[in-house]
Amino acid sequence: MAICNIVVAQTGKDSVKTVPYEWNFNKYRFGGYGEILFKRMDYEANRYTNPEGATKQNRAEITLPRAVFALDYKFTNTIILGAEIEFEHGGTGSTIEIEHEKEGGEFETEIEQGGEVVLEQLHLTKRFFDAFNVRIGHVIVPVGITNAHHEPVYYLGTVRPEGETALLPSTWHETGISILGYFNKFKYEIMVVNGLDPNGFSSENWVGSGRQKVFEVSNMTSPAFTGRIEYSGVKNLRLSLSGYYNKTAKNSSKPQTMTGLKGVVSILSADAQYLGYNIIARANVIYGTVSDAKAIFDVNRRYFKGAGFSITPFGEAALTYGGEIAYNVFSFFNTKSKLYPFARYEYYNTGEKIEPGAQELPRYKRDLVTFGINYFLTPAVVLKADYSHRRINNGKYNSENTFGITVGYTGWFLSK
Repeated sequence: MAICNIVVAQTGKDSVKTVPYEWNFNKYRFGGYGEILFKRMDYEANRYTNPEGATKQNRAEITLPRAVFALDYKFTNTIILGAEIEFEHGGTGSTIEIEHEKEGGEFETEIEQGGEVVLEQLHLTKRFFDAFNVRIGHVIVPVGITNAHHEPVYYLGTVRPEGETALLPSTWHETGISILGYFNKFKYEIMVVNGLDPNGFSSENWVGSGRQKVFEVSNMTSPAFTGRIEYSGVKNLRLSLSGYYNKTAKNSSKPQTMTGLKGVVSILSADAQYLGYNIIARANVIYGTVSDAKAIFDVNRRYFKGAGFSITPFGEAALTYGGEIAYNVFSFFNTKSKLYPFARYEYYNTGEKIEPGAQELPRYKRDLVTFGINYFLTPAVVLKADYSHRRINNGKYNSENTFGITVGYTGWFLSK
């Protein structure tokens, strides 16, 4: 969990006798994080068939977005097992979902009961010294601030920032090998993992819907290269860069249909966080490109209509940026609880750049303003409420409003 990943080494010595916070436990520990979410919206779920955008409709939802249980175990002081299992939206079963992104809102049968049970992490780490460690298994891809720090106490809204979750898988986890370490005020991680499936790329979620989860086995014909570095050398400030590169065409479930295409996905992200003087402030930007976007869409709609993918055009480039700021107003009173009124702004566009001759995607240019509160009953338990106003293509389509309430928790429950 990121609750053990956001802190740099407690010492600069290169020795396995020094223990960065990530591995600062004796034998084992058990914990997790989760959320309960209520939302009330003033727009219809089918937002794509009306020429003016979503029509007005008062509706509400209540759900369990995720409940994650984590276990870390030390076989020795230098060989460590990490595992996380995630239950999304109540588990698995058989259900019918409506794919609103498709024309008319098509019905689609899925083997799930409103959610999934996912093995989010399962890896072994071999510690050599603080600056060099090797991890093999199923790992988090730490591109963007949300994937790297995705627990509910690490973002201010009732849901994860829309910009990043509209462009990237969230939480993004893949199988492979990584090298990670801590030195001076830096933390880094470099990975080679299985890549994305271009058959899943879409208007609504860009490459985020290309994570390989439709089939039992993930293709690694063309591996992805990704990494992240964080700097914490300035008091209360963390600066980060992350990136991703993958030639996705060879990872298609039918690679012969992608002959002559590369489908290169390149993503660059930067983010910053400030925690000090009762202030929380975060900012991020992500820019990514996909080569052969129009040609891949033409292949998808010809060969993959029955595979469960959302076959829609997608941008050659996508962009998101935003920021949030909050202040603990309880700092004026003698209490351990913390109350943070906050404001957040996001811009995101999965069709920031369109190939010549490809379909324009004006509905997917969005900006969002959110206001709300975070009431921390303890550092690990938070009650959130917020209101969001979303504009579509600078107000050319109907705007959308959401009110949300979330209870979230993050922590280690048992350690020995």
